[in-house]
Amino acid sequence: MPDTLIIIPAYNEGPRVAGLVSKVRSYSPGLDIVVVDDGSSDNTASEARSAGAAVLQLPFNLGYGGALQTGFRYALETGYRYAVQMDADGQHDPAYLEDLLRPVREGKADVALGSRFMGLGDYKATVARSMGMKLFGGIASAIIGRPVTDPTTGYQALDREAIRFYASEFYPVDFPDADVLIMLHKAGMKTIEVPVVMHTREDGVSMHSGFKPVYYVFKMLLSIFVTILRRNRFRKTGG
Repeated sequence: MPDTLIIIPAYNEGPRVAGLVSKVRSYSPGLDIVVVDDGSSDNTASEARSAGAAVLQLPFNLGYGGALQTGFRYALETGYRYAVQMDADGQHDPAYLEDLLRPVREGKADVALGSRFMGLGDYKATVARSMGMKLFGGIASAIIGRPVTDPTTGYQALDREAIRFYASEFYPVDFPDADVLIMLHKAGMKTIEVPVVMHTREDGVSMHSGFKPVYYVFKMLLSIFVTILRRNRFRKTGG
C-alpha cells in the first residue's frame, strides 16, 4: 500500500475531475487518490471512479472544509503516513506534487504550503482577494515568526501528525485558511512554503465561492482572534 494519499474535495466538478486524476497519475503514479464528492448533483463521482480514484460520496453538501476533513479522517483511519490536499477545479498543478511532498518526507516540516507568490507563474488575484491575502499573511507572519506569502493556499502536503490535527475536532471546517496556520504553530508543528504554479479558474463556480468577500474577511479575522486567545488543546506527539 502506498504511504501517501491525494485528497481532492469536489463539488459538481464532473467536467474536470477525471482530467485532474489522470494528471496526478501521470506525475505521481505511485500515490493513492481519493475524491470526496461533496453532495454533487452531477457525475463527479462516476467520472472520478472512471479515472481510477477512490470516491467518498457525502449524502449532502458539507462545504469545502467538511469535505476536506472527511478525506483526512479517511487518511488517518486507513494508515497513510502523508497526504496532499488539492482542489478539483484545476487550479493546483500536479506537476508540483513531489516538490510539496519532499520537505515533509524529509522531516523538514509537518506541513508544506504551496505558494503561488514565490516567483513561479503569474497568478493574478482580484484586488479584494489580494488585499485579504496580504492582511492575513501579515497577521500569520507576525504570530508564526516567519514570512507567509500565501496564507490562503489550499495546496498542501502533510505528515501523519498534521493529518491527525486536520482530522480532529479542532480543525475549523467552516473556512479553514490562515487560522489553521496559527493553530499548527501553537500545536508545535512546523510549516514551510514551497513555490508552485497555480492557475486561475476560468469557468464554473469553485468550492471556495458562495460567500461575500467582506463577510469572509470578517469571519476570518474573528477566527484568527479567537485562535490567538484560545488555549491550545492539541499538541504534536512528543512536541
